[in-house]
Amino acid sequence: MSEYREAGASAVRNRPHHPEQFYRSGPTPFFAAQADQRVSFALYVPQVHDAARSPMPLVVVVHGTARTAELYRNAWSGFAERHGCVVLTPLFPAGIGDPEDLHNFKFLAYGDIRFDRLLLDIVDEVVARFPVDGRRFLLHGFSGGGQFTHRFLYLHPERLAAVSIAAPGRVTMIDPDQPWWIGTADVADRFGHGIDLDAVRRVAVQMVVGEADIETWEINNPGGTNWMPGADAAGTTRVDRLHALHRNFAVHGIEARLDVVPGVGHHGTKLQPAVEGFFAEVLATLPRASA
Repeated sequence: MSEYREAGASAVRNRPHHPEQFYRSGPTPFFAAQADQRVSFALYVPQVHDAARSPMPLVVVVHGTARTAELYRNAWSGFAERHGCVVLTPLFPAGIGDPEDLHNFKFLAYGDIRFDRLLLDIVDEVVARFPVDGRRFLLHGFSGGGQFTHRFLYLHPERLAAVSIAAPGRVTMIDPDQPWWIGTADVADRFGHGIDLDAVRRVAVQMVVGEADIETWEINNPGGTNWMPGADAAGTTRVDRLHALHRNFAVHGIEARLDVVPGVGHHGTKLQPAVEGFFAEVLATLPRASA
């Protein structure tokens, strides 16, 4: 039981005694995704779900390079309880195919895997197994997860109510003259369809970064597997690159809130209060699904 107290699960004392139900409430185990068991996911299911008369909203939080999915699952538990939503944290492991690879999910496609489609498959699985409304969900990602998040927005805006793009080290500009992934010239050839900018404009967007997130050792590595010529055209720091992405969105008529958090470096949980504030505003405007 102490494991769940350490995870910040306030619902433990009210858990049902049936073992299978016990592990479907509060912080769940990591489940292998049925669509591809190389990836997995965990949830935080708030205690309000026992009395919920309609499916709860879904918040998806995508980890960065360190794959700290459990940390984010636990950190978002309080938000889930306060706002009556389910939090989903996928785990996209490093080293699929290449044991040295760290970056696979960030660019959506890697080898035979489409990580964007896998996330949608996981959402569908969660909807089938838990009291969740997955038609339009809220998506947040930090660092490598921020890279995944804004690229996912380009391909699947119709599935999103909101996105929070946090401190991505490399950004993809909406630019039909530059190749993927610094631009979007060949998106349709790579992914089977182009970008529906009108649909992107209907998604609530936040960009968030720490004011002191200015170290460059990890994000300026010419010759690395996560580099291509032109990656530094948007600037050399995560702050610079997020500002450049914000300007790029504005040029294309995409309204985005930009939060630069004072005194914070490259720390995802220290940006979380700003993200929670944004998501709380979005959740307050969403109609609840009927049972």
